[in-house]
Amino acid sequence: MLLSKSKTLLLFFIFFIGLASASMAQREYYPGDSIPFKDRLYFGGNFGMQFGTVTLIDVSPLVGVMITPKFSSGVGITYQYFNDQRYIGGETSSYGGRLFSRYNVLPNIFLHAEYESINFDNYNFLSERFERIWSNALFLGGGYFAPFGPRGGANFTFLYNVLHDNLRSPYGEPYVIRVGFVL
Repeated sequence: MLLSKSKTLLLFFIFFIGLASASMAQREYYPGDSIPFKDRLYFGGNFGMQFGTVTLIDVSPLVGVMITPKFSSGVGITYQYFNDQRYIGGETSSYGGRLFSRYNVLPNIFLHAEYESINFDNYNFLSERFERIWSNALFLGGGYFAPFGPRGGANFTFLYNVLHDNLRSPYGEPYVIRVGFVL
């Protein structure tokens, strides 16, 4: 079962890489160009939903600015609602923010660094109860941008949290894979 999911995921990424290579590239801008600030802004983020016995809603918008033709930075916020009907009191939410920077090594390949702080319900094994805490993460990694036109596209980002702590993290593993969109 796990092997078939891995093959499906690999085929999905190969499909998007092939689609992106036939698509138009991002709008280019050169250091001598005097592009207004509002035209160097981009917007995007992630949105996810799962409904059923376990319900999850994730809304994570972001805004970034192109500082140079290859370097951009920005900010984002995250809100997640979680409800596991198998447990009494299995309803909670998480929220926080992030700062990120991105450097394009090649037109569609980028390096990514991100600092994130999330407030969530964490189970404390010493007191044997849940308590709200802030968890900080420093994600380093890279990704692939698949353009859908002159400005927008999809980001496939693979990150590693160098500050990961199994007892104080909302993430089960230090590795995080994200798929998001930008305009």
